[in-house]
Amino acid sequence: MKNNLLTTGLNGLVGSHFALDFHNTYEFDNLDLRDKNQPIDITNYEQVLKRFQTSQATHVIHLAAFTDVTGAWQQTDDKNGLTYRVNVVGTENIVRAAEVTNKHIIYVSTAYVFDGEKKELYTEQDQPNPIEWYGKTKWLAEEAVKKSTAPTTILRIDQPFRSDQFEKIDTVHLIIKGIQEKILHPQFTNHFFGPTYVNDFSKVLDFVIRTKLTGLYHASSGESWSDFEFAKLINEALQLGGEIKEGDLDAYLAKSERPYQRNTAMDTTKLTKILDFKQKTIEEAIGEVEF
Repeated sequence: MKNNLLTTGLNGLVGSHFALDFHNTYEFDNLDLRDKNQPIDITNYEQVLKRFQTSQATHVIHLAAFTDVTGAWQQTDDKNGLTYRVNVVGTENIVRAAEVTNKHIIYVSTAYVFDGEKKELYTEQDQPNPIEWYGKTKWLAEEAVKKSTAPTTILRIDQPFRSDQFEKIDTVHLIIKGIQEKILHPQFTNHFFGPTYVNDFSKVLDFVIRTKLTGLYHASSGESWSDFEFAKLINEALQLGGEIKEGDLDAYLAKSERPYQRNTAMDTTKLTKILDFKQKTIEEAIGEVEF
């Protein structure tokens, strides 16, 4: 018998893969404004609460978010804007409804809550200091989750990619497209991130539900890659035969108004030491990518 599971954002890059992998395990009840039969606006508390009250689910996975970082930056400090309404108000509503119905919240956050100035991998002990609106709204949402009286889990990820192709193109398939069409921009040698393999992250979500794990965890790959080295890996591992040119973040920032974190790579030791499965390395993950 399948377990009931409340979700938001199940049609997105991460959520849709989780739904695909675990369709035999969970009966998904997704809160989505685009649902033709039961549209739910997560910025409307009454709609959210009603759905929570009629659900037998013990857990809710909250993935829905406004993730266009540049689009979010253009709405900076606008609490009536879509970024704030979805990322903060929507999360506050999920939290309130979960408290009333005693459901465990699993909130998927981002490495963009950090300012990017740390040279080493970010740990869960590092203090968030977002430098742009997307990161700030996700951090404000984290704070709402942390204050909840319901059981909560916060999972931070960074630059998610999946093995298969998806309508919303991820960072890996974007690089593949750039190489194949010979339009790939020079890749920064001095910007670092920690890519998240969605195929493994789906298993992390299932693990949290199965074990009723609570707390804050970094759930990316635990590795640090520069844009340049990452693109080189993709080019070589998939035998694309392209040319990867070096780029400079400082030169880019001199011409850009939007802030840009220099490093979002995260240490995942806290999570990996308790997982009951072994995550793939980024090199192994890239080897599984379809294009």
